[in-house]
Amino acid sequence: MRVVYVSYEVFPFAKVGGLGDVAGALPKYLRKQGAEVFIIMPKHRMVEKNAEKFGYTLKKVREGIPVPHVKTSETFDVYESVLPGTDVKVFFVANDHYFSSEDVYGGEDLAEQTLFFSAAVLELIKSVDLKPDVIHVNDWQVALIPAYLKTLYRDDPYFQQTSTVLTIHNLGYQGIFDPNYLSFSGLPDYIFQIDGLEFYGQLNFLKGGIVFSDVINTVSPTYAEEIQTEEFGEKLDGVLRMRSKDLYGILNGIDYEFFNPSTDKRIYVNYDANRVELKQENKIRLQKELGLPERGDVPLIGLISRLVSQKGLDLIMEIIDYLMLFDVQMVFLGTGEKEYENALLKVGELYPDKVSVNIKFDIDLAQRIYAGADMFLMPSKYEPCGLGQMISMRYGTIPIVRYTGGLADTVKEYDEKTMEGTGFGFEKYDSTHLMKAVARALYFYTKKKDHWKRIVLNAMSMDFSWDRSAKDYMNLYRRAISKVRR
Repeated sequence: MRVVYVSYEVFPFAKVGGLGDVAGALPKYLRKQGAEVFIIMPKHRMVEKNAEKFGYTLKKVREGIPVPHVKTSETFDVYESVLPGTDVKVFFVANDHYFSSEDVYGGEDLAEQTLFFSAAVLELIKSVDLKPDVIHVNDWQVALIPAYLKTLYRDDPYFQQTSTVLTIHNLGYQGIFDPNYLSFSGLPDYIFQIDGLEFYGQLNFLKGGIVFSDVINTVSPTYAEEIQTEEFGEKLDGVLRMRSKDLYGILNGIDYEFFNPSTDKRIYVNYDANRVELKQENKIRLQKELGLPERGDVPLIGLISRLVSQKGLDLIMEIIDYLMLFDVQMVFLGTGEKEYENALLKVGELYPDKVSVNIKFDIDLAQRIYAGADMFLMPSKYEPCGLGQMISMRYGTIPIVRYTGGLADTVKEYDEKTMEGTGFGFEKYDSTHLMKAVARALYFYTKKKDHWKRIVLNAMSMDFSWDRSAKDYMNLYRRAISKVRR
């Protein structure tokens, strides 16, 4: 089976969020399942610099390829590299006009940029002769590739046997633009209708992917159900219900080779479930690095996140002063909305012996927080999958979550009677319920040491590796192929 995996970000070449991690890991595990996988992404400005960090170079293999249908005279070059540690080829669409921003999701005109890239992907596939059985696209930036295939490339014999899979990583981001961009795209006018790309008078790129893809999936079973409801559907619940027979939920995994406390070179001291007591040394040294009192007995709560309301920052700010009444320490890492960045910085100033606030993106510090914290806070308003809770459990750091989306699928409330469960959580999106969940976790940490050790071991024994998810994706691809080749 030949799979072309298309994403705007792929770790380590370019990464903004969880999609970059997924795109950098899943193809490697698909390869282990026997698939022949090729990745296509834009050649962002930071790509070559990031590749060099891992000792890889990019080689130009094609140049000056025109993009038919799209109303532009711009052409693109093709560069090639490999996904580190694999033989999976990565192809890059290079064009200085559209990909000159330092920001992966920057650029003067995001609609033109993504349309150019989507159309270029299909020409790249033909140029280097990848002949895919499946084209797997991710999120709104590339969601119109299936629309191009089903319309302008419908009679192209090269793609007659090609099926498409769309993964929705976050329904909150859809790519909504002025309908005038339809002319630039070259797509036929007839798709601007309620059963196509039209969305309240605008163009909706993600809706186009939902309508035209052979199979759709999202990144957890619970989120796949949630997005078919008005509460979580972001006004696309109707079209998602129409495609419900082709809509699946596959839980993301994490790369167990990369996230491994027994070998991770970015943490202070390596440990595993048989040497979990060494985790304490990571905590003491993290406290020292962050300027917090070095106390092994105080519970340390970590948060690594985009600082936006979706991640529950509004709930946290409502209870932060109450939390400070406990003998507790907190460390925050991330960037986001200025409102929350500034509010957290003020909290850090008010409670310098209890709170460390780090407004930045720092992957090495993130790993030291995963290893050094006792608890990991993730009270999301909605969470398609979430990787932080999986990583934290891998490192024996107990998640405190809101039970929604992938958080509900991965974290199980600890039961004192059966001694089963891996964390603590709440269902109603409310600061009082968050406070109660945190209080329960602090109670077990301080008063029930034997139970706390059991929770840690339960968490570390969970299997969230990509091996399981890759098998599910292989089955998903077979479903997509069968729809095209009936």
